[in-house]
Amino acid sequence: MEGNGVKVESRFKDPWHIVIVQFLLSLGFTLYVLTIVAWIGHLIGTSHRLGDVPSASIAISIVAVPVFLTLLGVFWYVFIGVLFNQDEEVNKGDRD
Repeated sequence: MEGNGVKVESRFKDPWHIVIVQFLLSLGFTLYVLTIVAWIGHLIGTSHRLGDVPSASIAISIVAVPVFLTLLGVFWYVFIGVLFNQDEEVNKGDRD
C-alpha cells in the first residue's frame, strides 16, 4: 500500500473489511459455543432443582463441554495463525 509516495507496510494482506468480517464470524462462533456451554449448565441446574437424577445431565456435560471448548480452541488457534502469519515468502523457491 502506498500513501503520498511513501510505502506503508500493512499487517494484513486482506482489505480491512474482510478482516472485520473474519473477526465478526469468529466472535459469532465463540458466542455460539459459549451459549451451548451455558445451556448445558442451565440443564444441569434445572435437573438438580427438579430433583431429577443428574447422572444423565452430568454424563452428557462431561463429554460435550470439553468437546465444544476444544473445538473453540482449535478454531481460534487456526484463525489467529492464518490471520497473523501471512508471510510473503511462502513461495520462496518459486522465485529462483
